[in-house]
Amino acid sequence: MKATIKHNGIYYNVNLKSSIDISVSINPDGILAWDAPKLKIEPFQQTGWVGDVSTGSPVNFNNILFNPHAHSTHTECVGHISLQKESLNKELTDFFFISKLITLSPKKKSRDCVITKKMVSDVFVNNNQIDALIIRTIPNEINKRKKNYSHTNPPYFLKEAMDYIVNQGVRHLLVDVPSVDKEKDGGQLVAHKSFWKFPADIRHGCTITELIYVPKIIEDGMYLLNLQCVPFENDASPSRPLLFKLKNRDA
Repeated sequence: MKATIKHNGIYYNVNLKSSIDISVSINPDGILAWDAPKLKIEPFQQTGWVGDVSTGSPVNFNNILFNPHAHSTHTECVGHISLQKESLNKELTDFFFISKLITLSPKKKSRDCVITKKMVSDVFVNNNQIDALIIRTIPNEINKRKKNYSHTNPPYFLKEAMDYIVNQGVRHLLVDVPSVDKEKDGGQLVAHKSFWKFPADIRHGCTITELIYVPKIIEDGMYLLNLQCVPFENDASPSRPLLFKLKNRDA
């Protein structure tokens, strides 16, 4: 199904039957982070019955034990760092956004790899034209889909970079790292706090999505983003961001 979208006076054509899934599937052999144990999917059991067709049950009936921050592509709201524990299900009420995909190569800083303001500003000037920014980092190997990130000190955002992103009007940030902050930062969470302007001027309704994967074949540029989340009443939820390529109708 094809559609036309008008945004800031520009008309875009979009094929709504041609989605690009940038989520990572949730499975016991998938992503791990934060020293969490492996995700568990196992049949529900009670006396005399096991929810597994292979044991004679008429249905498969599984329990799943997981943490969205550690095991999956997930979207989080300010409840991730606030005493109020705001629910993503109430904070995120729109699900389609004009977005831009950019690719960055984090730079070495001492023993870390970081994303700087200059790195972002060199390829992204928004002037409040879009709501969602999607950042792919390189190297971008397919093993990101199954990587154990615990104790690997992945790339993270410097405060100046996050301040710039916020000042550009970005309300939804999607990244392919486990966190916008350093893995071990003593609980400072500088980038998270900068993104939500926490606690002085909280940006409610804004979200961070972590642990996406954008295949190399996908070009940087403008996309329609459909950010799908499970309606948990929780600070974060497993999510499935779908991209639809936008083509300038007049180009």
